[in-house]
Amino acid sequence: MRKNKLFITVSFFSLIALASCAKDSPSDPDEIIWEDEVLGDPMVDPTNDNYRTFYEIFTSSFSDTNGDGIGDLKGITNRLDYLNDGDVNSGKSLGVQGIWLTPIFQSPSYHKYDVSDYYKIDSSFGKLEDLKNLLDKCHKRNVKLILDLVLNHTSVNNKWFIEFKKAHTNNDESSIYYDFYEWYTETPVGHTSRVIPGTNHYYECNFSSEMPELNYDNPKVYEEMVKVAKYWIDQGVDGYRFDAAKYIYYKDEKRNVEFWNKYAKDIKDYAKEKYNKDLYMIGEVWDSDSILLPYNSSINTFNFSVAGGEGYISNSVKAQDGNIYTKYTNNFLTKLYDVNPDAIYAPFIANHDTDRAAGYLTVGSGTAYMAANLYLLNPGSPFIYYGEEIGMKGSRGSASTDANRRLAMLWGDEDTVKNPKGTTYSSASQTNGTVATQINSKSSLLTRYRKLIQIRTKYDWVRKGRYEGVQNKENLGIFKVTLDNKVHYIIHNLSIEDIEFDLSTLNATKIIESIGLNPSSIKGNTLKIGAFSSILVE
Repeated sequence: MRKNKLFITVSFFSLIALASCAKDSPSDPDEIIWEDEVLGDPMVDPTNDNYRTFYEIFTSSFSDTNGDGIGDLKGITNRLDYLNDGDVNSGKSLGVQGIWLTPIFQSPSYHKYDVSDYYKIDSSFGKLEDLKNLLDKCHKRNVKLILDLVLNHTSVNNKWFIEFKKAHTNNDESSIYYDFYEWYTETPVGHTSRVIPGTNHYYECNFSSEMPELNYDNPKVYEEMVKVAKYWIDQGVDGYRFDAAKYIYYKDEKRNVEFWNKYAKDIKDYAKEKYNKDLYMIGEVWDSDSILLPYNSSINTFNFSVAGGEGYISNSVKAQDGNIYTKYTNNFLTKLYDVNPDAIYAPFIANHDTDRAAGYLTVGSGTAYMAANLYLLNPGSPFIYYGEEIGMKGSRGSASTDANRRLAMLWGDEDTVKNPKGTTYSSASQTNGTVATQINSKSSLLTRYRKLIQIRTKYDWVRKGRYEGVQNKENLGIFKVTLDNKVHYIIHNLSIEDIEFDLSTLNATKIIESIGLNPSSIKGNTLKIGAFSSILVE
């Protein structure tokens, strides 16, 4: 049964006002009301595995310490209290327990996805000692740090490619670099290549002519890239995000999966044997579920089907139908665990290659809040894109530049970090405020993210449980969550009106957490879940 209809066009602040009115209204003495808060006793951080909430930082756009306008490693270190202050009970920091840094290696570009030296940190970001200091402070706060590792291609400025070109120009087949990159005398159909100057040979470059692709049929290339991964493990990093994971062997999924099975095992075994460290590894396989699922036999993968303006999260919220999301998630997780029972699910709603979510899941409508509930109250390791927690905006637009998706973090203080070169996105379009304007607001999006991460930290069944979608005629998003033979439920109301539901159908009697724009209550077996709200029940 639905009641107390709200109009979707009403602003978020009006929704808060309506919720306040509901709290102040006289209630039945037998009706127990839960408001938007995290309940319970103080806790000790229980997280000792890879089931964590990760935070993606586009390194050059996050925080600047030397005044050159480029974000750097010291800037990230200086902002750790914002990300995780080391106290799970403070409620003052975001509380993330993992950080993914986009590439930090020496590179000629602003984005650094074209590496010229895998063993050096780009001078604009700092030095090795800056990374080690960041790692040390992260580890003291139980935060894992993973690096973006680009294995598919390098920069044309990489010494390997320079020697590769020289070897082909001189027809020197004895050079160890002669077969370091993919090359042809005739380019295969569907592949992109460029001529090697002074020859009739072509090098493969499916992403850009500035990004030649490594040849993994050459054992020396494989050995070198294992060496690279081991080097940074030796420096203390906790894992990797692998860029363009499905392009190692272009359009050959079987060989790609075989590659990652071997590569992941080699570096994971190294970390385990030498440091007793359980690496976290996740790959970018931007494709349909049927393509990405097999990769999970060895590495985790981002779920692109739930992300973006037309992903299952956005579409479910816009349709006000939780059944859409739970049905899809149930089916996906079933297939995922069939591939690998130990796979760690990785949902997200935006990253550095997509338009920012605040452009289509807005703060004013409340949909940004509800989308956060959906993917953060999921199992595994969800990923937050920096600034998403404050509703930062950014899209390619007519300028068609990814720089517009990678804008400077809106701290609202004296940070000197600037937008990347080539940005055309108007600062006037940033309408949701800054960290400074949101950090002390009880109704801000930032506060919502902090509370959701607190819930994830507090309940291991939220992070590690097996989720089963429960279809229902009320269009609620209901998950039955089982861990260690104990059953809980997570219920999402994506509607603009309160919904009543018979809790006896779930054999549940108690709300243990409520987080949303309106309060929820129980009277007898009748649950009334507030509009745009989620609850945890047992």
